[in-house]
Amino acid sequence: MFVDNPKTYMIERIVACLTYPTMGLVGFVWIIIGQITRSIPTTFTAYHCYLSIFLSLGYVIFNYLFWFLYNLITHIPFVNGVAAQIVYLFNMPLLYGYSFMQILIYGVICYLALGGLWGKYSYLPWFSDIIKSIVKK
Repeated sequence: MFVDNPKTYMIERIVACLTYPTMGLVGFVWIIIGQITRSIPTTFTAYHCYLSIFLSLGYVIFNYLFWFLYNLITHIPFVNGVAAQIVYLFNMPLLYGYSFMQILIYGVICYLALGGLWGKYSYLPWFSDIIKSIVKK
């Protein structure tokens, strides 16, 4: 299904790097262009494209679920104050106006993008194992 090429080309590295900050959009477009031109993507490019799309969808779903549960919890007396304090602590400005959650998310995006730019298979526990099993088929 995918071509296993030990040498990565620069265009593949650029696509792998740009797919993470754009939340998978560049990777999705790259896969669509590959389907239109009937070219077989390399495992390196497919890995990074699928990982970025999977992480982006997971982030959106997690975010919606979290805020839905938070809105439910805010109606419970005595618990709403604790929940609000915890959410505030994770989202308050910490370093140059960035919160802890923003620093964590941007750090993961930078790690993955730099790994793609350097031609490496960036590893995130659990997520990378799922994507590797999909790409190896």
